[in-house]
Amino acid sequence: MLNYTPIIRPYFHYLNTLAKRRSEDVRNVQTRQLNRLLSNGRSTLYGHDHGFDKIKTVDDFRHRVPVVEYPEVREYVMRMVDGQRDILWPGTTHRFAQSSGTSDGKSKYIPLTDESLKHCHYRGGADVVATYLSLYPGSKLFSGESFILGGSYGNALDLKPGVKVGDLSAHLIDNINPLADKVRIPSKETALLEDWSEKLPRLVNEAIGRNVTNISGVPSWFMTVLKEILKKTGATTIHDVWPNLEVFFHGGISFEPYREQYRQITDPSKMHYLETYNASEGFFAVQDRRDSRAMLLLQDLATFYEFVPLDNLGDPYPETLTSWEVEPGHVYALVITSCNGLWRYMIGDTVRVETVDPLRITIAGRTRHFINAFGEELMVYNADAAISRASAMTGASVSNYTAAPVFADSGHRGHHRWLVEFSTPPADLERFADILDRCLTEENSDYQAKRSGNIFLDRLELIEAPEGVFDRWLESTGKLGGQRKIPRLSNDPMTLNSILKSNNIKST
Repeated sequence: MLNYTPIIRPYFHYLNTLAKRRSEDVRNVQTRQLNRLLSNGRSTLYGHDHGFDKIKTVDDFRHRVPVVEYPEVREYVMRMVDGQRDILWPGTTHRFAQSSGTSDGKSKYIPLTDESLKHCHYRGGADVVATYLSLYPGSKLFSGESFILGGSYGNALDLKPGVKVGDLSAHLIDNINPLADKVRIPSKETALLEDWSEKLPRLVNEAIGRNVTNISGVPSWFMTVLKEILKKTGATTIHDVWPNLEVFFHGGISFEPYREQYRQITDPSKMHYLETYNASEGFFAVQDRRDSRAMLLLQDLATFYEFVPLDNLGDPYPETLTSWEVEPGHVYALVITSCNGLWRYMIGDTVRVETVDPLRITIAGRTRHFINAFGEELMVYNADAAISRASAMTGASVSNYTAAPVFADSGHRGHHRWLVEFSTPPADLERFADILDRCLTEENSDYQAKRSGNIFLDRLELIEAPEGVFDRWLESTGKLGGQRKIPRLSNDPMTLNSILKSNNIKST
């Protein structure tokens, strides 16, 4: 295949220049985004219910429109699913991304309007390519094919004709530009398969023998595919199969627990990694520097951002800060207003602001995925960093993990219970647990304070999970494959106990 990169590069250079310019003018760019969104929203039922026609400023918007989570907008969304017009966004919406369930056990259906696909998700993908080409001028990205690993459509609803519900990635693959589709694998038929046991061997067969230059997906699921390819071909590294592979565009979960595994099956001298933040609710950020995993918040993708200080989580009317009001080093819950019709919507992610000029973030975790049972305030980014360091120090590799609190009883102090599936187990499990516990104290001062002297909190308990435990649990919940992922931390031990019980795993 010819190398078309030099021909295409000028277009992406223009996109990269535009993104950088707008990241330097955050207040004006974000205010324009909000005004355009409100202009569209005034004709909707939600706009009428919340007086959009009376909103003139950002402060008006914050005072008139409530910060909401999914249960507060479910009724509006289900009317959109039913085919009603002008509910949260003008016109009718035919696509919905099925996302993780809420506390009441019901699934979420995130509207995917034509505008959100065009101006947010696909435009964000183009910005990722533009960023990568600017970071690596010698790239030959367009000399081969893209391997995009996605999810599937579901059958969760009695849908109106023409309405589709499924993983975001399924919608993106199904609706992809025909030109881009010609240089993408696998086939749409394979990419959209729901049965992972059927899908995996087909992915492997369609990938072998192709000239893949870039891969995109969730690190945990792609690792499964790559290992199967290596097993079938007998190759030592994936570069023996795809010699021109140069980059992994990854997102969905932290890459840190998987970094060493990818290093072991690739040629590190050829391989690059770029983190992205593409959620069901929108495409928000991309890593824009080689030496830092912090991601540039993309300010001009038809999304207006707000940030809730963690101290205000749970307030019925939480204080929010705009993109030009946040401070570096602080963790916030992310709130978005976007062209998918979500207005001041708390998406459930927490982000840490790394720099403010330009605004760069890292994903800290989920608003509900943390452990604070004993005042330790352990966040997912603390846990990911600690387990990555412990793995490096012991020569271990972790495939998956989850952790939850164990509360004190008459014979034991409270502690954290970790269930860890290793691809390469440590030689000494208890030594790994000691190191992991120590790394957690170094990553999180609150955890360190509670662990001091073993007075409030005992050392963590580590349980080694049999191979495939997490995949089997996801399959039992109907969430195997695609963008579905294990909750890393939970303040409630219910999920962890469910996995242990269903697999007859004994705790200490």
